[in-house]
Amino acid sequence: MAKPITYREQEKLENTVKLREFLMELPPYVKDYFRAKEPTTSDKTRLSYAYDLRVFFRFLQETNPSLQEKSMADISIADLALLQPVDFEEFQEYLKAYKSPEQKLETNSRTGIARKMSCLRSFYDYLCKRQLLASNPVRLVDMPKIKEKAIIQLDPDEVASLLDYIENYGKNLTGVQLYHYNKQKYRDIAIVTLLLGTGVRVSELVGLNIADVDFKNNGIRIMRKGGNEMIVYFGEEVEGALKDYLEISRNAITPVSGHEEALFLSGQRKRISVDAVEKMVKKYASAVSVKTITPHKLRSTYGTALYRETGDIYLVADVLGHADVNTTKKHYAKLSDSRRRAASKAVTLREK
Repeated sequence: MAKPITYREQEKLENTVKLREFLMELPPYVKDYFRAKEPTTSDKTRLSYAYDLRVFFRFLQETNPSLQEKSMADISIADLALLQPVDFEEFQEYLKAYKSPEQKLETNSRTGIARKMSCLRSFYDYLCKRQLLASNPVRLVDMPKIKEKAIIQLDPDEVASLLDYIENYGKNLTGVQLYHYNKQKYRDIAIVTLLLGTGVRVSELVGLNIADVDFKNNGIRIMRKGGNEMIVYFGEEVEGALKDYLEISRNAITPVSGHEEALFLSGQRKRISVDAVEKMVKKYASAVSVKTITPHKLRSTYGTALYRETGDIYLVADVLGHADVNTTKKHYAKLSDSRRRAASKAVTLREK
């Protein structure tokens, strides 16, 4: 009997098919670029890059008179060689607001523009490396300055209020609303408790299967970015929330075929989606805090609490699954500063 395909494997297959569809619209040398990137990037990253490059080639079609009669697949290396830094500055301006082929208005923040320009710079670096172009004009363009954002997370009293609110949310509900709340109550508590108690990414959470939960060692097996498997351990509160959900709610549900292994199910008895978790967290969190709280902010809440308790930035990086500890240092730099300030008062030279 064939081994059942995992959620992450299914997602990878779907991303591969989507990428192939994107590349059918683009020139052959773009396909070569993605073939070269495969060993060093994840399927999600490559799909994101493909989307960004498709936006760039559409921009060329729309704004360059000499390319308007060409399909994107027919835009040649010689056409790209004619582009100057000013063309990429215009592309940055274009990214602020443009219409998709479906006439939907698309916008990008500074972060979104910087990401697309970074992808374009990588693409041109590849073309230069393969000696298809003599120089990379994208490197002559100033990138958008990204303002450092303060870490947004829930305070300890807000964490307690959030969990209490979810537990008591049904008190003011009646009829159909109360029925649906009671069906999802233990699932919602388990999801929020797991996010707050382990710091897992929402994409990792939705990929969990029942078999990934190990109550003997109080750990969950997750697939990190890049496909690395890792065990993340949890405490008694997470253990209790997961057991309640499994025993009271999950075991009473008959999942749709193909979703039997999933830990968390939607109201349609299918594996819950990232979007559904984000909407659920927003619904509850908006009632207990004026902050804009997302699953990622719950992850930040856990990271902040762990760092404050341990002071070990390397431990925080490991538990959160950051490949580079500098990413962790960047996010928690202000906390490090506050610890250093506190340290200045820890040593007394003379008794007063």
